[in-house]
Amino acid sequence: MITIFRFISYLEGISYLLILFVTMPLKYFFESPGPNKIIGMAHGFLFLLYIVFAFLVKPEKKWNIKTLMIVLLCSVIPFGTFWMDKKYLSKN
Repeated sequence: MITIFRFISYLEGISYLLILFVTMPLKYFFESPGPNKIIGMAHGFLFLLYIVFAFLVKPEKKWNIKTLMIVLLCSVIPFGTFWMDKKYLSKN
């Protein structure tokens, strides 16, 4: 379960960065909304998976509610999912 969550968090983080730094500038500066629709849909799906898997991993990692809230908050902060992976999911 943790391996799947790590994979989802990685993809969610990449999709978020693509939206912020690639598709949004394309949409607003170059009037090209197509990529934003595609990446946005993928990101929305990955975001929902991230939230669901955070709750599924919580008992396995024995997170308290504070840790869970931090993990969930990381999904809306740029680069947050990568930090979360290193801090809460890495084997080190």
